[in-house]
Amino acid sequence: MHKDTSTAAVAASVVCIIILLLLPTGFEGALQFRDAVKCRVKVISVDNSRLRDTGLIRYGQQVCTVRFINGMFKGQTAEGWNMLNGSLEEDKLFVQGDTAQAVVHHNGSEILSINLIDHYRLSGEMILAAAFALFLIFFARGVGARAVVSFVLTVLVLWKLLVPLYLNGVDPVLAGLSITAFLTFAILALVYGFDKRLLSSFSGTMLGILLTAVLSVFCTKGFKIHGAIMASSESLLYAGFETLNLTRIFMSSICIGASGAVMDLSVDITSAVNEVVRNRPDISRREAVKSGMAVARAAMGTMTTTLLLAYSGSSIALLMTFMAQGTPVYNILNYKRIAAEVIDIIGGSFGLVAAAPFTALLAGLLLPKRKQAACGLLLF
Repeated sequence: MHKDTSTAAVAASVVCIIILLLLPTGFEGALQFRDAVKCRVKVISVDNSRLRDTGLIRYGQQVCTVRFINGMFKGQTAEGWNMLNGSLEEDKLFVQGDTAQAVVHHNGSEILSINLIDHYRLSGEMILAAAFALFLIFFARGVGARAVVSFVLTVLVLWKLLVPLYLNGVDPVLAGLSITAFLTFAILALVYGFDKRLLSSFSGTMLGILLTAVLSVFCTKGFKIHGAIMASSESLLYAGFETLNLTRIFMSSICIGASGAVMDLSVDITSAVNEVVRNRPDISRREAVKSGMAVARAAMGTMTTTLLLAYSGSSIALLMTFMAQGTPVYNILNYKRIAAEVIDIIGGSFGLVAAAPFTALLAGLLLPKRKQAACGLLLF
């Protein structure tokens, strides 16, 4: 039965992936470079004579002689430009032998200008992704293959559904919760198939996510955090999307960010209880719940730290800056970007703490096959 339901879950996910691949986002016509040709070029030589250095800042123009690798000008050689604006984060510098991504403006067969956008990384990214998929399938077999399907499905749902919903002005919190619920159900169905374990883990996960959502709304308002703290968010407003509610998008992002950890914890507890029941078919529901609670307590000790490490890792440069400048801890904790990270960590941790015992309770009630009166179930 489990094998049949797992196959059905995989088939349904593959159908969803195909539909999402064909589904337009509605923003295809907004391409910034729709009137130009995008292609790969090989850097043959570089001229850095127009670059200027001022301390750590480098600005000016880098002139590169390039040869087209693909596209309508394949094989031709021309001169391209790389503009530097003095930003270490955004600027790039090419050397002879580099492969670059270029945008070519032309008039028929005449090349008008070549802008070198960035180093070409897509081939390396595809190789890395393929290696990861093969590695996962090799060690986890069928489970690994289903994990790859869930990974692809998640990427497509976020890009083809969630982002367009945000841009179209749909309430971000409702959109985020809806998309998270769909992804949670789909991913857990790929793990368990359509059986009682799916019900247990999905219910526990959604309880934790809903609690995180409530806390994200109240804490963001209470701490007076504006959604513009998200990287690149202000650029959206200046690009014609001034009606977007960045603060509610930030609230939604907290739920999405915590959902993976909450789902992981629910799966751990459900799987542990299922193994206990499989090896002890005569176990009572009361004993199964106690076993689940023991696993939940142990798992909570590490999963809350997981969120702390995940969010701290993305803010390590900011923390280094504070320390290098001698900023007092009082000021650091009161800084709005750190306060936003606190909401991320503590809100997600509340979700984990709520999901763990609820999942253990549901798994203990649903998975054992032995009948037992409900009376006294929780008296342990």
